[in-house]
Amino acid sequence: MRALPHLVFMSRWLLPLYLGLIVAQAVYVVLFLKEVWHLVTEAMRLDETSIMLAVLGLIDVVMISNLLIMVIIGGYETFVSRLGLDGHPDEPEWLDHVNAGVLKVKLSMALISISSIHLLKTFISPDQNTTHTIMWQVIIHVAFLVSALVMALVDRLSTHTHPKHVEEPAALRAVGGIKVSTPMKAQD
Repeated sequence: MRALPHLVFMSRWLLPLYLGLIVAQAVYVVLFLKEVWHLVTEAMRLDETSIMLAVLGLIDVVMISNLLIMVIIGGYETFVSRLGLDGHPDEPEWLDHVNAGVLKVKLSMALISISSIHLLKTFISPDQNTTHTIMWQVIIHVAFLVSALVMALVDRLSTHTHPKHVEEPAALRAVGGIKVSTPMKAQD
């Protein structure tokens, strides 16, 4: 029976998904450069609203790219294998304390940011969308917000039930300037 658990554990290496996401990241780099080129070459012919929409489009591409980076690096580190970046000067700060719960919350926050950019683009030029479309964009955005809050709450509750996850970063202990009490560290 030891062969079956070993096979299941080794199956995590059969995920070419991260390589596909790296290719998608490269596609977004090309898209970003194309949009920057369009903005620079057309800047004198565009009005302020068009320039603002183009810049929001660039921000949208960067936010999606950041989401891809979190999924690629955080997902690989969490679910496949350690990256071995200890001491590397470019190691992302968030990678030290990433786990499945933290990754889900970070991803949901990134989705909210992307949704916010889309809503802002819609609100800048509302005449380009129907009321029905705008309503559904707002409903979807609220659904992202509620989902993120629920995931954060579930993650917070699960850290209280798992003693090894009790110690929280200071940023999570202060919510809106209010000091939140933290449980004592578990005894060894």
